[in-house]
Amino acid sequence: MMISDSKNDMPKHLAIIMDGNGRWAEKKGKNRIQGHSHGVKAVQKVVEEAVQLNIQYLTLYAFSTENWSRPQEEIGVLMKLLVSTLKSEFQKLLKNRIKLNVIGNMHELPAFVQKELEYVVEHTQDNNEMTLTLALSYGGREELSNVFKQLATKVKNNIISPEKIDQSIINEHLYTQNLPDVDLLIRTSGEKRISNFLLWQIAYAELYFSKVLWPDFTKKHLHKAITSYKKRERRFGKTSKQLLG
Repeated sequence: MMISDSKNDMPKHLAIIMDGNGRWAEKKGKNRIQGHSHGVKAVQKVVEEAVQLNIQYLTLYAFSTENWSRPQEEIGVLMKLLVSTLKSEFQKLLKNRIKLNVIGNMHELPAFVQKELEYVVEHTQDNNEMTLTLALSYGGREELSNVFKQLATKVKNNIISPEKIDQSIINEHLYTQNLPDVDLLIRTSGEKRISNFLLWQIAYAELYFSKVLWPDFTKKHLHKAITSYKKRERRFGKTSKQLLG
């Protein structure tokens, strides 16, 4: 399935909940870690294709705040897999002019993970072909709670008045302050829920749920999701007649 890559009708910001690594492994008779390893290959394919399609912002839900409750052995392997992937893909990020961005509670990540992330973020900050954001130790409710605390402190210290707090002020205090709102949110594996991901930023996003388990998600599946997006009418509260002018 071929699709037009015109920037005018492509989603500017694509976000993906990459679900199904564990179930993929179980179906194949493999351990969960092998599922995550194959999931990384799917990430590589999707990132490469997103660049080809002129998508400007791609945000991947890589590790949630809830994922800390998983077995420690699995968490440890996931962190090592993250670092090894950053190292192996670093040159591709530079070659393809991809800027790496990270959102979430970075301080909860192991020191060796923080160090590698900081290195790649710093050395790709001038890239401008696409911004790839990894949501790590991320939770939407925690993000909003942090915003409320920051604003409450500023009100208390007379830095800002309550009357001045609007959507733009809230946006400035989010992890995603330098990113536009999400246009298209994809979730794989057949689950149909948001799972505490970008709760504020997906207010007007188009949602697309795929039954494909993440390690099996390919360029073809990405094209199918974007084609579905292109067929939808995004009204943002207006009527169809108003959009036509």
